Amino acid sequence: MPTFLDTQNISTLVITAVLIVLCILIFKKPIGCLLRLAANAVGGFIALLILNFLGGFIGISIGINWISILIVSIFGLPGVGFLLILPWILSL
Repeated sequence: MPTFLDTQNISTLVITAVLIVLCILIFKKPIGCLLRLAANAVGGFIALLILNFLGGFIGISIGINWISILIVSIFGLPGVGFLLILPWILSL
C-alpha cells in the first residue's frame, strides 16, 4: 500500500527543494539588479517630473524620453545632474 512517505515521494521532494534553492541562489543577483534598475528608473522619472515642473519657473527643463530615463535609471540622481549639464557641455 503506497503512502505519502514513500521513498519515491521523499526523493522527489528533496530534489525539488534543492532545485528551488539553487534557482533562488542563481537568480538572486540578477533579480536584485533588475529591481534596483527599476527603482532607479521610477525615482529618476519622478525627479525629472519635479525638475521640469519646478524648473519651469527658472527656465530649466529636461526632455523626458527613453534616453533620459535610461540614463537616470542607470546612474540614479547623478544622471539627472548629468542631464542638466549636458547642454552646457555640448555647447562648448
